Amino acid sequence: MKPIKLGILGAGRIAQSAHLPSLAKLEEFSVVGIHDPSRILLEGVSAKYQIKPFIEAMELIENSGAEAILIATPDRFHAELATLCLTAGKHVFVEKPIALSVEQAEPLVRLADQTKRVLQVGAMKRHDAGVEYAKAAIDEKIGRVLSASIWYRVMSELRPPTEATYFPAMVVDTDVRIKENEIKSNREKYLLNTHGAHVFDGIRYLLGEVNELSAQMTSLASDYSWHGMLKLQQGGLASFEITSNVHSEWSEGAEIYGERGHVSLRTHFPVSLRASDVQVFIEETGESTHPVLGDGSAYKRQLQAFARSISTGIPANPGPTDGLKALSLISGVERSIASQGSWIAL
Repeated sequence: MKPIKLGILGAGRIAQSAHLPSLAKLEEFSVVGIHDPSRILLEGVSAKYQIKPFIEAMELIENSGAEAILIATPDRFHAELATLCLTAGKHVFVEKPIALSVEQAEPLVRLADQTKRVLQVGAMKRHDAGVEYAKAAIDEKIGRVLSASIWYRVMSELRPPTEATYFPAMVVDTDVRIKENEIKSNREKYLLNTHGAHVFDGIRYLLGEVNELSAQMTSLASDYSWHGMLKLQQGGLASFEITSNVHSEWSEGAEIYGERGHVSLRTHFPVSLRASDVQVFIEETGESTHPVLGDGSAYKRQLQAFARSISTGIPANPGPTDGLKALSLISGVERSIASQGSWIAL
């Protein structure tokens, strides 16, 4: 297969820490251009990775020769840029969340279907080898889920030194960073969107559709925690927790109990590029398996999946409908909190 010509919109944190290092290891793509409105980021990153810079986004979309576009901009630009790219006939990989709201995401679902272009959302945890193993065990071995607990706890003071250890040297525009922090000043909304996009996509991936949910939120200073219950379409119950921040080490995982067995999942801080640890117990045989998994870079594996979707026509994983449904769950959490934890039908 000839490499797919790829353009990149956004040269900031996620592009530099995850996407560009992954693309440097892949033969599936040839990066033909990059755009960022910051001249510091555009010039620094294009020089570092030897990528042609484009001053205007539409110049890259229309004149770079790109067959596909990777959107790694701040969340508020995702829907607009994805619309422009799909309309121009490009396949699109858009970082999570797919948009800021259900209302923004719904037209993208329709447009992807109309244009017959691949639209993949960057919820990379689906491509974690341990999560994939857990998914297969849930579907094939443990039967219908009775009870599950899912948690996602972001560390506080331990996060910056951990990222400094694993991240490549970064090009930084201080003015952009200050502006983005000001835009994110509605911390409650920002944190639920950015972390909820991962958590609720993961819940649907592992446990199936959710019929109803109930949620509560609490905060201490700048730390927020959401807890809730979910009624699964297949009949089971699940609890979830999203906390940002915890004054401890990273903690993310799941305990899932089915009719015939149990799956335990522990996911590492994503920048460490380690596959999740997973253990599967089957009651009938008394067998417990704990696989040793190889490739740990979910960021690289999700781009390989994007290339497969483009070249073979298989559906994107996750696709635009998955991105929309994650936003629907986030909206349900907000509505439940606003009504003192009442159950919200989805």
